[in-house]
Amino acid sequence: MSVINKCLFPAAGYGTRFLPVTKAMPKEMLPIVTKPLIQYGVEEAMQAGITGMAIVTGRGKRAIEDHFDTSYELEHQIAGSNKEALLADTREIIECCTFSYTRQVEMKGLGHAILSGRSLIGNEPFAVILADDYCVAEGDSVLTQMVKLYQKYQCSIVAIEEVPEEETHRYGVIEGEGEEEADGIFRISNMIEKPAPGNAPTNLAIIGRYILTPDIFEIIEHTPPGTNGEMQITDALLTQARQGNVIGYKFKGRRFDCGSVGGFIDATNYTFARQNS
Repeated sequence: MSVINKCLFPAAGYGTRFLPVTKAMPKEMLPIVTKPLIQYGVEEAMQAGITGMAIVTGRGKRAIEDHFDTSYELEHQIAGSNKEALLADTREIIECCTFSYTRQVEMKGLGHAILSGRSLIGNEPFAVILADDYCVAEGDSVLTQMVKLYQKYQCSIVAIEEVPEEETHRYGVIEGEGEEEADGIFRISNMIEKPAPGNAPTNLAIIGRYILTPDIFEIIEHTPPGTNGEMQITDALLTQARQGNVIGYKFKGRRFDCGSVGGFIDATNYTFARQNS
């Protein structure tokens, strides 16, 4: 039985909705209280038993690599002080995980970003986390829930949630075959990337958590450009779905859309309140 050992983080986007702060700072490094967004994603992957972190970056993203590395100057400055404890979580990540990086030279969509990480993943199933989607859950993390499902279904899995109908045009939207197979589990028959208003088959939207089987790389290569002329992961997944090989999972937990300013503020307020409750 295949085990999920690696998690891919597409992190090459410009973060234009957060300009001017993202002019010089990667959007993945924007802080939710005192941790950058991408660290929450890495910690979620670790909770799912994954230690191989594969990050697809771009120009101006060196801060991500520096964050997941030892800063000897900083360590020296705070040695013996009460501030050492503030780095405990980051130290654990550095000690427990391996990080590999590659660059997405051109921005051609999420499908292209995932394909750019092929050399880091190899021929094995893998998880994908979009750090923009900050997920919280009581008990098992969202990715842990999905990894457990993969052990049963051994096929690609996408996390889904209900969104308001007027927002479906912002997402990949799924259409399931009939009723749920089990609690929150749908065998996907169709999916549409950013459907025009009024054309969405359901209000079940794909969010930034995936488990993908390695054949997805070849499928992406042979999938023509879709919405906005980009290589869409939704279009590639549709090929698998037509063979009955994609599960949609209505996860237990809550997602914050930190790709939007409002969602980012909501996530910050929620996290601060939890940390101080």
